[in-house]
Amino acid sequence: MMNRAGKAEKEETLIEMGQANEGEESNGPLCENLSNTDSDLPGNAEGLSTTETTLLISDLQGINKRHQSKDSVFFRDGIRRIDFVLAYVDDPKIEGEKKVERRREFENNLAKAGLELETEDKKDSENGKTYFVKIHAPWEVLTTYAEVLNIKVPIKENDISCAVENPFDCMFKPFRLPEIVMYPEPDYFTAPFSKERQELYLIDDEHTFFSPSVRNRIVFYILTRCPYGTEEGKKKFGIKRLLNNGTYAAAYPLHDCQYWRRANDPKCENERYTLYREWARFPRFFKEQPLDLIRKYYGERIGIYFAWLGFYTEMLFIAAVIGLICFLYGAFTMNENISSTEICDPTIGGEIIMCPLCDRKCGYWRLNSTCEPSQYSHLFDNVATLFFAIFMGIWVTLFLEFWKRRQARLEYEWDLVDFEEEQQQLQLRPEYEAKCTKKRKNPVTQELEPYLPLTSQAVRFCISGTTVLFWISLIIASMIAVIVYRLAVYAAFASIMENTQTLQPIKSLLTPQLATSVTASCLNFIIIMILNFLYERIAIWITDMEIPRTHLEYENRLTMKMFLFQFVNYYSSCFYVAFFKGKFVGYPGHYTYMFDRWRNEECDPAGCLIELTTQLTIVMAGKQIWGNIQEAIVPWIWNWWGRRKARSNPENLYSRWEQDYDLQTFGPLGLFYEYLEMVIQFGFITLFVASFPLAPLLALMNNILEIRVDAWKLTTQFRRPVAAKAHSIGVWQEILNGMAVLSVVTNAFIVAFTSDMIPRLVYFYAYVTDDDSAMAGYINNSLSIFNIADFSNKTRPDENPDNFTTCRYRDYRYPPDHVKKYAHTMQFWHILAAKMAFIIIMEHVVFLVKFFVAWMIPDVPSEVKAKIKREKYLTQKILHEYELNKLKQKLYESRNHASIEREVIASEGRVELSEVM
Repeated sequence: MMNRAGKAEKEETLIEMGQANEGEESNGPLCENLSNTDSDLPGNAEGLSTTETTLLISDLQGINKRHQSKDSVFFRDGIRRIDFVLAYVDDPKIEGEKKVERRREFENNLAKAGLELETEDKKDSENGKTYFVKIHAPWEVLTTYAEVLNIKVPIKENDISCAVENPFDCMFKPFRLPEIVMYPEPDYFTAPFSKERQELYLIDDEHTFFSPSVRNRIVFYILTRCPYGTEEGKKKFGIKRLLNNGTYAAAYPLHDCQYWRRANDPKCENERYTLYREWARFPRFFKEQPLDLIRKYYGERIGIYFAWLGFYTEMLFIAAVIGLICFLYGAFTMNENISSTEICDPTIGGEIIMCPLCDRKCGYWRLNSTCEPSQYSHLFDNVATLFFAIFMGIWVTLFLEFWKRRQARLEYEWDLVDFEEEQQQLQLRPEYEAKCTKKRKNPVTQELEPYLPLTSQAVRFCISGTTVLFWISLIIASMIAVIVYRLAVYAAFASIMENTQTLQPIKSLLTPQLATSVTASCLNFIIIMILNFLYERIAIWITDMEIPRTHLEYENRLTMKMFLFQFVNYYSSCFYVAFFKGKFVGYPGHYTYMFDRWRNEECDPAGCLIELTTQLTIVMAGKQIWGNIQEAIVPWIWNWWGRRKARSNPENLYSRWEQDYDLQTFGPLGLFYEYLEMVIQFGFITLFVASFPLAPLLALMNNILEIRVDAWKLTTQFRRPVAAKAHSIGVWQEILNGMAVLSVVTNAFIVAFTSDMIPRLVYFYAYVTDDDSAMAGYINNSLSIFNIADFSNKTRPDENPDNFTTCRYRDYRYPPDHVKKYAHTMQFWHILAAKMAFIIIMEHVVFLVKFFVAWMIPDVPSEVKAKIKREKYLTQKILHEYELNKLKQKLYESRNHASIEREVIASEGRVELSEVM
């Protein structure tokens, strides 16, 4: 342990942070108090404490400018670590002088805040244009802001024994990583840092006590709150504004080394190299993730994302295996399917003449022309479909409940149990304080803080809501356009395939229905991508316009806007095929028309499920392929283009800060898009899984690749993100819960209305005519008869070369010679009642099982609860004993023994009480 209190006073200077502007009150660190009282700079509302009012600033020491490798992450003296880098290029335009003044003021204020700066001249840079300002946070700055940010540090090595080893661990040995990679640091009991109790903490070396990720987090906290001047009568502050207005070109922490080889400097940790070797390469896809090392290098927020993604992928393995078994069941029983056998039979399906699928231009067709599609439909529309839909409803609950337990374990292991959201994420956004000029007294703190008037909020919400509704309406309009495309081109496909001899060999496979469905799905996917590209920018713009008060509020609003839009964008076409196509068709002679022009689509005689499967496969697979191209290939191309010359330079010309400057930026919304991509995928495998049991398998293969692609791009293609804390996946948890509930409803409706499961069961139990073959005659029973003479001139086919007198169509209606001509039969109402009963029964059964499973599985494991209590007990005991020893020492040195003795007795009582509790 080290005691900083004994430092010589001549080596340190105590500077009051509020004395930069005379006559002003001190409300926070120096960077925040160089403003006037009516400025829009953050004050105490920003979560700052009086601890920030003082800093111990070390006297500047001479810099040893000896030759040093530029691949180092230290200043020229080789001692002070580079915690952050600012880069800028001279601007020859008129605005250049203003930018120079901003930079001068900003860097002066950073120096007054205690940060140490070192500038690399542009002549030393690879391109001869870029200046680099290296920033180092000395010990005094780190300790002050560690207390402000409530950062936990080690006080005692963890003495809680590990759980008993699983005897089956040897089976998982091939999937394990080395212990030094999985657990890069010993496990400690921790406590929030306090400058007054430095002797309490395990400080072996000041230079390494705070990890690089904690250091860059502290420096970024200062950068976002440091002023740079007055413009238009207002104080301006924050590195974000300076980046937006072009004063600085980039601001980033450094990677600790190159990813493909270790650093030459023995003081570098080489964690980036380790992450690349053990985590970011695809050949390691079967290995576990080094979550502790990810958290140490990138921070808890990125660590929790990869923990969630890895756990989601592990759970997908179970769903993928069950889905594959259901699919194989459909494949092995394909030849036993009586319905497709009857359709393909020339004496049954070949003799059934079907009514035209479009007006006038389409002709009559024989049922056996859909032989192959009806066979393929059985792959996904069988008894196993019902089982899999129920299984996935339970799987979703297990996934969410077990994730809560995994998350609770990580919260304990990563010191996030007492994570103060109010202090870390509920701080006022600098943008909010800058734009809200009116102030009012906070009823809790009794201090003035900026606020947005209710009238202004109402106007902004109205504009925002109208914009979102407009874009959702645009999605619906585009979906209607695709439906019109389906209706318009079907007749063209039917005519082309009928008259083109070259297509005759594949006519049995490529039917007009399938051709229309595939092309419409591809067109719909292209429209989805275009609308996504445009809406992302609109969503960010309208969220900024709303001026959210806190960072958490900003993320939640943007998340809900983006998710609502993408939910409608990606799933609307699937909802149409599942619940609307073929449901409002009418019957021959009285068809239903869209806009009184295009006749509504009919389902294939084998059902619409195969078309839903096609739609789901194209959109889901296309999105995953396009996402991987965007995430991996595009950043690689940009980095290759930017580094094509510099990469050939020797090390002493291409410095560590220049190498990172040439990488892509992992912005504040980087993780947001990663979560959004995975949650949309989660919707595909839950909302519509009854139509495609292979969806979890596709998702599993994609996620195995996704983990390594995300790791590779983060490690090799992006600058090191600023470390940030997070104790959960945030609002995404609630979104997943909502989709889990909705998935039970959608799958019940898919089985009931899109699948042919219920009509077959009704026929089997109530209308079967052949006892020897239960399902024989089902196809004939499900098709009604229409008299061709009843066609109107508008709908009658132009040609009838075989002089057919009747045709068949998919419905349950009385024949033309019945007294209730073309009215629904009693079987139709039996089937409808059975469908509604099935939905109610399935939903109640699955929901009951879900709630029971959720109740049975506690959110926090019992051993984690015990560890949390043990750590709190020991921490309190250590702190109380520390206070007791301080008081005893004070008693020994003080003359006023009576008052000190009372304090000692009270402290001893606290120690005894903590032991009892």
